[in-house]
Amino acid sequence: MFYEGKIYRPPSEAKSIILQITVGCQHNACSFCAMYKDKSFRIKSGAEIKDIIATAVAQDLDAERIFLADGDAIAVDTSLLIEILDQLYEGFPRLKRVGIYGGPKDILAKSPEELANLKAHGLTMVYLGVESGNDAILTAVCKGVTSEQMIAAGQRVKASGLTLSCTVIIGLGGKAHSPEHAVDTARVISSIDPHFLGALTLMVEPLAPLSKAIERGTFQLLTPFECLTEIQILLEQLRVTHCVFRSNHASNYLPLRATLPDQRDELLKTLDNVIRNHAIDQLRPEGWRGL
Repeated sequence: MFYEGKIYRPPSEAKSIILQITVGCQHNACSFCAMYKDKSFRIKSGAEIKDIIATAVAQDLDAERIFLADGDAIAVDTSLLIEILDQLYEGFPRLKRVGIYGGPKDILAKSPEELANLKAHGLTMVYLGVESGNDAILTAVCKGVTSEQMIAAGQRVKASGLTLSCTVIIGLGGKAHSPEHAVDTARVISSIDPHFLGALTLMVEPLAPLSKAIERGTFQLLTPFECLTEIQILLEQLRVTHCVFRSNHASNYLPLRATLPDQRDELLKTLDNVIRNHAIDQLRPEGWRGL
C-alpha cells in the first residue's frame, strides 16, 4: 500500500482497509498530539488516489469497510471526495462503510449540502476530535476552535445524516482544570448528541509540545484514579439521546463500554466501586498503555 509515514486510525476501524488520501494533518498544531509532527500536509492527486484504490482492490476485493486517512481527510475538496467514494463503491462490490477523520474547521468549511452529498455517495461515518469542551483548555492546547464552533461542527455532521463519532481526552486539563474539563466537555457532547463517544486518556509523546510543560512541572498529569473520577463526572453530566460509549482504548486505565443513557447507572456503579475501593488490580498497568 502507498503509505507515507506512520498511519493512525480510530480503534473501531481495526478491520478496515486504510487508504491514505491525504498526508498529515492540515491543522497540526495541537500541543498534546505528535502523530503528524513529522509530516507536511498535502492532499494526494487524483492519479495517486486512483492507483491506491486499484492496489487495494487487487489485495482485498471483498473488503466491506474502508477508512480514509490521514488526520483530517475531510479537508479534501468535495468533488474529489465524491470521485473517490464512487470509485470505492465501483471497485469493492461488498463495501458497506467508509469512515473519515474530520477536523472541526474543515467540517465547518463544508456546507450542509456538501456533507449531505457526501453521504449520498456513500460516506458513512465522520470522526470528530472534540478533546475538551472547555474554551480555556481548547486555547491552551491550540485546538484552533472554540467550544461553540465544535458544537456547530458536530451538529452539522449529524444534520447531514452522517454517523458521528466524537472523541474526548481524559486528563487534558491536567490537575489544575480537571473538574471544569469534565463538566464543560459533557456540555459540548450533550449539545452535539453524537451516535458514538470515545474517551481516550491523555498520553504525551516526546514530540508533542505539551511534553515540555510536563517536564517543567507547569502541567501535571492526573493519577489513574483521578482519570476515573473525571470520567465519572463526565458521565454524570452527559445528556444524550442514544450514544454508544467506549473507553476501552489502549490508553485507558479501565476498559468501559455502555449504551447511554440506558446503562449510565451501571457504568457509574462500576466506576464508584473501583474508585472507592482503590482497586488497583482492576486497572491496566502503566506499561501496557499505549496510543
